[in-house]
Amino acid sequence: MTQFVTSADGTRIAYDSEGTGPVVILIAGAFQFRAFDPTTVEMAAKLASQGLTVVNYDRRGRGESADARSYGLERDIEDIAALIDAHGGRAGLYGSSSGGAIALAAAAAGLPVTRLALWEVPLGDELGSGGAEFLGGLRERIAAGDGDATIEYFMKDMPPQWLEGAKQSPGWPIMTALAPSLEADSEALAWTQSEPRAQLWASVTQPTLVLLGEDTLPLMPPAAESILASLADARLVTIPAAMHEWAIDDLVPVLAEFFSD
Repeated sequence: MTQFVTSADGTRIAYDSEGTGPVVILIAGAFQFRAFDPTTVEMAAKLASQGLTVVNYDRRGRGESADARSYGLERDIEDIAALIDAHGGRAGLYGSSSGGAIALAAAAAGLPVTRLALWEVPLGDELGSGGAEFLGGLRERIAAGDGDATIEYFMKDMPPQWLEGAKQSPGWPIMTALAPSLEADSEALAWTQSEPRAQLWASVTQPTLVLLGEDTLPLMPPAAESILASLADARLVTIPAAMHEWAIDDLVPVLAEFFSD
């Protein structure tokens, strides 16, 4: 049954919570939310069966959290803070793709995060300008109110078959409707290029699991290496996966052991 928490700006954030044990909040990537992402819903249930309290929420602007008052990385961090507060004041974070950059930003902001698990965060070059330039272009398209152009722009550097497949799918209108929420994803990735990462993440001392698929996109291995080199307590785990999609039955035991420690 969907529950709600109210964020700092009054936006209601919808979530499911299941299981008992240490709290883990799942932070979605670019196009994920509960009704549109059955893989994460299944993963949440399996993790909950392993002795964890798993919180799977719709990021603002998506699903049952669609009625958002504003967007951006700071707002998303406030949403995570509200969820942590509603679940005892401490939580581990699992960030999927760009959600991993949001998780890092939340930990760096001083939220009471116990552990971090990061699935294939698509980082650009350290101190590069690409993230900020991309964010500027995305904001222009969001401000113009053109959902189709926003999603086309957001996906322009992804494998071209992903965009073509999305356009031809019944999910395309759903993706274009959540376009404003992509500002936080892009802002988080731009933030990771704003300072030397070891300096930017100096306060992120929590144990961190950097997750990488065996068959992944070319940018992911160097991104993972950058995270490993920049955090105080991080280790790499490679799991069976293909093209940015994880294998649930291989990932769940790794996450359950990590967050249960």
